Amino acid sequence: MAATPIAVITGASSGIGAATARRLAAAGYRVVLTARRKDRIEALAAEINEAGHEATAYALDVTDREAVDTFATAFRTLAVLVNNAGGALGADPVATGDPADWRQMYETNVIGTLNVTQALLPALTASGDGTIVVLSSTAALASYEGGGGYVAAKHGEHVLAETLRLEIVGTPVRVIEVAPGMVKTEEFATTRFRGDTEKAAKVYAGVDAPLSADDVADTITWAVTRPSHVNIDLLVVRPRAQASNSKVHRTL
Repeated sequence: MAATPIAVITGASSGIGAATARRLAAAGYRVVLTARRKDRIEALAAEINEAGHEATAYALDVTDREAVDTFATAFRTLAVLVNNAGGALGADPVATGDPADWRQMYETNVIGTLNVTQALLPALTASGDGTIVVLSSTAALASYEGGGGYVAAKHGEHVLAETLRLEIVGTPVRVIEVAPGMVKTEEFATTRFRGDTEKAAKVYAGVDAPLSADDVADTITWAVTRPSHVNIDLLVVRPRAQASNSKVHRTL
């Protein structure tokens, strides 16, 4: 009997990461949940296990390369890696943006993805049928005012995925990039505005049905579960009310 395929999801403590863990577990993967907030991922793992699926939790900061390398020793083979850990800080113009925010966004979105991908690539290759998912953003493809630091980081993550795909073609590992537009989750905008819930609410004000975390998780799961020879290089997913990063229909 074949072993249950394993999927690692970073940033699995909330939002898209948590929703993706639930979806992949239901699709038959044993999911390994990583995030810095140990209590959150342990609660999610318990929920998934109680639902009759398989999940384990592992507290991990993707920017800590030594910790990532230690984590990676647990896997001889690995079916799926979902690089979801990331996020945005601030919405200041380039002229006044805080370099510390830019640095933190780059470290989490780009270097964090690099750390985990490098550490787990041997196990993904050893599986004979590995899949790497990079969760970027429409910010990876087009700029918008007030988003310079986040846009720069997501462009870096997009190029990382694109370059890796070129470099490992011919190996049994796919590289999938999913780039969501406006997604309303419980934490993304609130974190960006440092707990200012009023500013966070304005992001989605008047927008009819922004994407949910589960919408994106469903998209990721669909891409991952395509036949092995099918690679979804780049999938952009937006709500119907959003035509671009700067063109959103609002009913105010």
